Amino acid sequence: MTTSPPPTIGVDLGGTKIEAIVLDADGHSRWRQRVPTPTGDYSATLQTVAALVQRAEADLGLGTCSVGVGTPGTATNAGLIKNANSTCLNGQPLQRDLATLLARPVRIANDANCLALSEATDGSAAGAEVVFAVILGTGVGAGVVVNGQLLSGPNGLAGEWGHNPLPWATAGELPGPACFCGQCGCIETWLSGPGLAREHATHTGDASLTAQQIGMRAAQGDAACEASLQRFETRLARSLAHVINLLDPHVIVLGGGLSGLDRLLVNVPPLWGDFVFSGGLKDPVRTALKRSLHGDSSGVRGAAWLWRHA
Repeated sequence: MTTSPPPTIGVDLGGTKIEAIVLDADGHSRWRQRVPTPTGDYSATLQTVAALVQRAEADLGLGTCSVGVGTPGTATNAGLIKNANSTCLNGQPLQRDLATLLARPVRIANDANCLALSEATDGSAAGAEVVFAVILGTGVGAGVVVNGQLLSGPNGLAGEWGHNPLPWATAGELPGPACFCGQCGCIETWLSGPGLAREHATHTGDASLTAQQIGMRAAQGDAACEASLQRFETRLARSLAHVINLLDPHVIVLGGGLSGLDRLLVNVPPLWGDFVFSGGLKDPVRTALKRSLHGDSSGVRGAAWLWRHA
């Protein structure tokens, strides 16, 4: 007689909220809770994560569960977090400290990797051989899953397309906006929510609109907002064509706040064909572009799946 794997706990450690979920072996959520992230306080962040894990186990009457954590940035070979926009995490041994606090091994992965794992496991890219999952939000990141396994790389940087330069940049796009990473013209500076809002303000002089408001106004017929979204779509198409030329994924999944723009799924694939290498034959691009099935739950679900995909 076989027994089902025990439930696993996933934690999504975000800049504004920390979310925990308990998934059973079939991917059903048995418990879920969100709390605010302590601002700029590493010790309080650790305690908040631990309290959520302990509350989940107590509420469900569980024993000690496996815990996976999705976090901004990635870990160095020494186990220290780097490149996190939640800057209090940078330079900290997050995995070691959580393991000590919870008295068990803890697995951590970049939040975009968790998105990719979630969508490749039981989301919009379930069963696809190669999946590239994109976060278009406050920042721009991505994760890669091959045959159900996360691709990380020796530097933990697989999928960090947001800090490559915008491909096929025009003269008017050079050198590009300054990025926090120290470079100029990174994809993130163009395709993040703040990047879209900034670029709209540059063209219109109206700095009052968020990316979401630009999308809503474009849908209502605002010509300036429509023009801003069309520029955004061409840049997204070029950036994803670059990924297709390099990785040739079967499915590209869009997550993050800007993935809610339905028009991206329709408008971007026809645009990327001009940039995907085809040797002049105009061979149809067979990569599918899909929205994440689990929405803003993908990250926390992927964190829980980390122990199922060792």
